[in-house]
Amino acid sequence: MKSLSNPEIPDGLILVGKVIGAHGIHGAVRVYSYAESPAIFAPRDEVHLIDAAGGTTVYRIVAAKPHKQVVRLTLGGVETRDAAGGLSGCRVCIQRQGLPPLAPDTYYWSDLIGMAVHDLTGRYLGEVVQIIPTGANDVYAVRTPDGQPVDEILVPAIASVVLDIDIATRRMRVDLPEGLI
Repeated sequence: MKSLSNPEIPDGLILVGKVIGAHGIHGAVRVYSYAESPAIFAPRDEVHLIDAAGGTTVYRIVAAKPHKQVVRLTLGGVETRDAAGGLSGCRVCIQRQGLPPLAPDTYYWSDLIGMAVHDLTGRYLGEVVQIIPTGANDVYAVRTPDGQPVDEILVPAIASVVLDIDIATRRMRVDLPEGLI
């Protein structure tokens, strides 16, 4: 997965993917999904595509066909390959209110991306830029500030390491195992 450090997502929306290109000649787009389940892309009233400048366009999902981490979407009003290609790079968001409630200690990836990470002493370690799903647990890729001995720290998303996640302040507190940095 690529870095997800992006300009702010408008209130009420949640980031669920990124358009990575066109598919076929009839205007379908290929979306890299950040969601655990492709079911999030079931035909719905609206999906919001946000371009690099922050402009938002609302489309209706007509059809969705998942394949691994990529979902092919047919969007209402996008009928040519050129039109679909013009959407490449757009962030794909949906209304947060349409999502099911989360279990305790469960978070949407988009809420974690860009979150500041601090150690037990309060020292700033960096920012979550990627979430890597593994068989046992997710791993948070944390980009360190310039001038640090390493560019990135891989933090296992387990309770003994990630002690606190505060969505409101966008801050994560971690207890890194010896030798991780």
